[in-house]
Amino acid sequence: MTTVLITGGAGFIGSNFVDYIDRHHPEYQIMVLDALTYAGSMDNLPYGMRELDNPRMRFWYGDVVNAELVDTLVNEADYVVHFAAETHVTRSIFDNRLFFQTDVLGTHTVANAVLKAGGRVKRFIHISTSEVYGTAEAPLIDEEHALKPMSPYASAKCGADRLVYSYWATYKLPATIIRPFNNFGPRQHLEKVIPRFITSVFLDEPLTVHGSGGAARDFVYVEDVCRAIDMTLHADGALVDGEVFNVGTGEDRTIASIANDLTALIGTPTTRIENTGDRPGQVIRHTADYDKIRRTLGWEPKVSWQEGLRRTIDWYRTNEDWWRRQLWMRHIPIVTAAGRREYH
Repeated sequence: MTTVLITGGAGFIGSNFVDYIDRHHPEYQIMVLDALTYAGSMDNLPYGMRELDNPRMRFWYGDVVNAELVDTLVNEADYVVHFAAETHVTRSIFDNRLFFQTDVLGTHTVANAVLKAGGRVKRFIHISTSEVYGTAEAPLIDEEHALKPMSPYASAKCGADRLVYSYWATYKLPATIIRPFNNFGPRQHLEKVIPRFITSVFLDEPLTVHGSGGAARDFVYVEDVCRAIDMTLHADGALVDGEVFNVGTGEDRTIASIANDLTALIGTPTTRIENTGDRPGQVIRHTADYDKIRRTLGWEPKVSWQEGLRRTIDWYRTNEDWWRRQLWMRHIPIVTAAGRREYH
């Protein structure tokens, strides 16, 4: 069997990718490594992951910085897709040390394991983020845009991103870096803006918007991101080794407009929307130029904003037991840009 190792596979994008590979490559063996932190759960994974004798699916509970464990798993893998990371901007302001430990040292551990595997791994895909760019300095952000991370989370991911590139440059690892813009879809933790807004409506709570709500992001549906990763995984190395690819839609929308779109789709008055203090290190705008991956691999987003939003709302509406367990994690104490202590 061809074996795919997916680190952080019990998290949001990782679990959606596990599901994608399960559906599109039933002949593959899937290994998941996850530390099951607050953002990861076995409930995100196919039930087959819980069967000890399943020949297609294996779950390993462990930390991505555990070199001995990572070395062992990588030595059994044909492909490695590295999602494992701390990912929440606001949480990184509150508790930044863990972000550098997991995001940078964890990536270092995985990259070293791929190197030590001695050519066994056909492709190593590192999942980076558009946050490494900071605020857009042009109408669209391409892969050559300057890297100016504006939060501890973004700087940790930037360090991991460049570390992987250096392993390709130095050791010619078959490594590719994917920089997704803002993902949304099923199984996303309530700390993120879209599930937080959706569940706030369901709970009859205010929808709290940072600052004026004018910060704009390019939101891409998670299934489109999984398809981009899959296409990169199986591409000719001459096309993707050592390359960076943006994955987005080329359209941005403000946080205020997202709150308005959600209230309109669910049928809740906009008077429920409230503004809080602005977050420190706030990125003003991210908009993807995804022309490189379109030209190289033929990838384009397929799921529209409205369709993705409808699917996401429907998932949270029918999976209340899943998200109610996360309610206590939705808000984080920080000092705002204006110096006030607030829960975001």
